[in-house]
Amino acid sequence: MTHSGAQPEQRRALLLVNRRARRGAQWADLAHQQLSAAGYSLITPHEDDERSYSELILAHQHQVDVVIVGGGDGTLNAAAPGLMQSRLPLGILPLGTANDFARTLGIPFNVDAAINIIVTGHTRRIDLGEVNGHLFLNVSSVGFSASLARNLTAAAKKKWGTAGYALAALRLLRQSRPFSAMLHYDGQQEAIKTVQFSVGNGRFYGGGMTIEKDAAPDDGRLDAYSLEVRHWWQILALFPSLRRGTHGRWGSVRTLSGTQFSLHTRRTHDINADGEIIGRTPAHYRLIEGAISVLAPDKP
Repeated sequence: MTHSGAQPEQRRALLLVNRRARRGAQWADLAHQQLSAAGYSLITPHEDDERSYSELILAHQHQVDVVIVGGGDGTLNAAAPGLMQSRLPLGILPLGTANDFARTLGIPFNVDAAINIIVTGHTRRIDLGEVNGHLFLNVSSVGFSASLARNLTAAAKKKWGTAGYALAALRLLRQSRPFSAMLHYDGQQEAIKTVQFSVGNGRFYGGGMTIEKDAAPDDGRLDAYSLEVRHWWQILALFPSLRRGTHGRWGSVRTLSGTQFSLHTRRTHDINADGEIIGRTPAHYRLIEGAISVLAPDKP
């Protein structure tokens, strides 16, 4: 939504800031001041309003031109259904721990610079992933990452930041065991034994890990990988490649790309979507192309 010729006072925004996010409380009031100074007429729900972010978006959809969300990836995920339904563009203030979705889109973590991107008004239409009816912006996993999501407390994230992921990951890694599953894709089915199966929409997840080095949130595909290692310590050797998104070169890593996948596990396992446990296997994945519009820089 580019506001050519529009007067600043005509821009109306719903501002949703998660004050419990890592930098939420410290930036909430300042963001409000800066956006107001930039010509936005802001609606900010009362802190005591218990409606979900998606419910708030749908309640105010006819009163605003844009939804500005301040928080981390979990906060953005909570807003995604409302954004998709209302078709309102999203402005992002990256105030969370990992901010992987902002990283994928090239939105700087500096709040002043992020506000500048919102004010500039350049939009980019992007895809979303869906697992068992739940949307995800970054990644959904079964296995090790889901165990990590269940064990990593909000307090630890706030205290340690991305280092919290690493500390919890090392502790859990030693308990990881491969599990048996049946993977369905492209009309084929394959029996696998894996420590983790992950499906990504954008490029980054888990505090700067890379799902696939060339992945983009508007490339019309989901990128998946399966870590088919036998011992937990082999994941440590893979770690640099998982950071760079070049893990597909390893023989113990299966990589796939497509618009639909299904994973049926022998025993039920948790499913993690953008850091939240959303249910149990089987996991049915699909791509929703061009699902939402985001105020973001031109493609890097």
